Amino acid sequence: MLNVLGPTSRYCDGVHRRSFLKVGALGVGGLTLPGLMRAEAKAGKRTQKSVIMVYLSGGMAHQDTFDLKPNGPAELKGEFKPIATSVTGVQFGEHVPKLARCADKLAVIRSLVGQRDEHSSWQSYTATTMDAAKRENKPHFGSVVARMQGQTDPVVPAFVDLSPTMQHKPYNSPGPALLGRATAPVKVEGEEIAVMKNFAVTPDHLRDRKALLESMDAFRKTAGQTNGVSADTFHDRAFDVLTSNKLVDALDVTKESPFVRQRYGFGSSRHLGDGAPQWNDQLLMARRLVEAGCRVVTVAYGFWDTHGNNFKYLKDHLPLFDTGISALVEDIHARGLQDDVTVCVWGDFGRTPKINKDAGRDHWARVNFALLSGGGMKTGQVIGSTDSAAGEAKDDPIPYANVLATVYKNLGIDPHAMVYDVSNRPNPILPGAASPIDKLC
Repeated sequence: MLNVLGPTSRYCDGVHRRSFLKVGALGVGGLTLPGLMRAEAKAGKRTQKSVIMVYLSGGMAHQDTFDLKPNGPAELKGEFKPIATSVTGVQFGEHVPKLARCADKLAVIRSLVGQRDEHSSWQSYTATTMDAAKRENKPHFGSVVARMQGQTDPVVPAFVDLSPTMQHKPYNSPGPALLGRATAPVKVEGEEIAVMKNFAVTPDHLRDRKALLESMDAFRKTAGQTNGVSADTFHDRAFDVLTSNKLVDALDVTKESPFVRQRYGFGSSRHLGDGAPQWNDQLLMARRLVEAGCRVVTVAYGFWDTHGNNFKYLKDHLPLFDTGISALVEDIHARGLQDDVTVCVWGDFGRTPKINKDAGRDHWARVNFALLSGGGMKTGQVIGSTDSAAGEAKDDPIPYANVLATVYKNLGIDPHAMVYDVSNRPNPILPGAASPIDKLC
């Protein structure tokens, strides 16, 4: 075996790494990388639809951002004023003006229901609660996509998780569960991006190794072709995976123009509270990754558990959120990706209508919001409404599993289909009641 060593750390499924890549003796048997690539070739050309999912750890206050109630009593409506958006009759909060200007590229769900009062990413990523997902061994939706659709490019993973490891463990991304490690994401955290550029084994050494193995294997090679494709092609592609900089290049936002970087904003990789950082570079990385061929990119963004000083905190942190998310939405459209790339932004739950004694809002699972863009969806609309206190869904309640059903549909996956686990047993992708949101289709 040839081990290609990288940075020392631990994967989310508990496997230690110095990130390692193993290449077998090139056809000496077993499930080798060239063998996997032959299987991919037999499957035919891949098409690419992608999703960027931004998870708002902690749960952002919906009634202070995208569902203001300016005519309510003081103890409910809060300090912020509504502003007009680019969609006639639709208003957002005053601290998200850039998102207001691109509201025609957004679909805002104001009536998301069914979530539990649970600080975890599992509801967003598995369409069920954390305890149920663990009990039923439910995988991250990105692993489902990786299993069902595979890679679009042999040197680019189907699923990349940019979410950092957070102090509150349930905020962290679920694993592949019953789908096995082959469908786990490539996990990239913080400063590892810089370290990834420095492998312990250089490309030149890999090429030397390849030449040696090819000469040792020469006596077993046949002169013919296999289904019109040389067997050597798959060996070459296997080494391409190890020597390609395509993934690292996609993560290198310094390759973007100063204008684009300024438009996305910057932020910091420093964690907020026990949740995620507000690091807008990751939003730009996500766009670069889907352009490079990734099907699913997930980002945990910010910390929004505002039990105290809700309004001061949001004044300080919403401008960076507004800058980054609006830049991502506008960038997807400017680059002609709006039919192929779905952007989904949502979090744990909503916040209480009533402001508490600490000028904060507590957990409120009865109704929440989600922002969606791209994916060929009908944007420039608000779906659903809440009552006068933004405390209950009034019109068109949307079960939260339907958001993932919509994402699957946009990716070309039937949300009512089965996904086969590591033992080749069928498992439903989503609960039978989950269905794509009609008004987006």
